[in-house]
Amino acid sequence: MNADELKNKTPDQLRDALVALKKEAFNLRFQQATSQLENTARMRAVRRDVARIKTVMNQKAAEAAAN
Repeated sequence: MNADELKNKTPDQLRDALVALKKEAFNLRFQQATSQLENTARMRAVRRDVARIKTVMNQKAAEAAAN
């Protein structure tokens, strides 16, 4: 997921994607704690995707406040 794709989404879609990624992050942490995690790189990717979504949401909020 890149920032260009996220900028085209509505705030509701961004919130839904954020919730889904946070659930995935929880599941990955649970798998890691129980030594069942196979793809450790996915944790990093999910964290970065969450950060991207939050950044785009903040940019859109700042844009709306400026107008």
